[in-house]
Amino acid sequence: MRLNNSKAIIPTRLSHGDMIGIVAPSSPFNRRAFKSGIAVLEKKGFHVTVPGDLFSKKGYLAGSDKQRALQLNNSFANPELKAILCARGGFGALRILPFLDYRLISRHPKIFIGFSDITALLAVLYYKCNLVTFHGPVATSLGGAPAETQNAFFNALMSQNALQIKSSQPICLNPGIVTAPLAGGNLTTLCHLAGTAFAPDFSDHILLLEDRGEAAYRIDRMLSQMKLAGYFENLAGLILGSFEECGPTESVYKIVKNIFKTKNIPIAAGFEIGHGTHNMTVPLGVRVELDA
Repeated sequence: MRLNNSKAIIPTRLSHGDMIGIVAPSSPFNRRAFKSGIAVLEKKGFHVTVPGDLFSKKGYLAGSDKQRALQLNNSFANPELKAILCARGGFGALRILPFLDYRLISRHPKIFIGFSDITALLAVLYYKCNLVTFHGPVATSLGGAPAETQNAFFNALMSQNALQIKSSQPICLNPGIVTAPLAGGNLTTLCHLAGTAFAPDFSDHILLLEDRGEAAYRIDRMLSQMKLAGYFENLAGLILGSFEECGPTESVYKIVKNIFKTKNIPIAAGFEIGHGTHNMTVPLGVRVELDA
């Protein structure tokens, strides 16, 4: 899917008192962690609405595919909602892609937030609906998140000022400065979109990648597959978020440098985005400057 970024739709920013809807497009979730996240939203002055089937379970999924897709479609169609926050990642977002009403979603753009398995939705809503989406905490991770992560979450969704995200331990894998739209998210999820009708085109984009619990050889395998699938052909730049429980980060960086050795693009690592203790919220689809 190729996008004309000049048509990217930036949803209206949140204001105190707005209503946020919760959806569960992937796996079932811990109710205590969920309530903790909702409490953070309500303390900030937001109203939260939960669909009646949010707590459904069907094996390792939060309900049937059509049920979870309908939940998302209905949330976008609801004029009272200003934002949609996913309850959890896990697995399952990929399965509902054929059942989403992309025309409806395009007609009712609003803030959509999540990460990990939710990357499938972040990417596809951007490429099929031209909708700027947000890579950030889910409801079950927001409550236990550090203050910096919570502040970054609300700043990204409410502030009128340009966002600036710096790494506390920046790593330059290839120097350079580039301005281009940001795209990406979870490496495993993006790799699983390859070869499908929903595979995104990252041409002329800065790609963000992060992951958790993947051995070095699996990271190599996924990046190699994506390279062979043409994902990196006309990439403008690369940002690496956290790679939690993936072995020594130096090994991950070595793999990345090898995969991209023929690409003279800026590559920066060490950003606190993804499955780490901190998870900074970033908009996907807006033009950013990457200074490596």
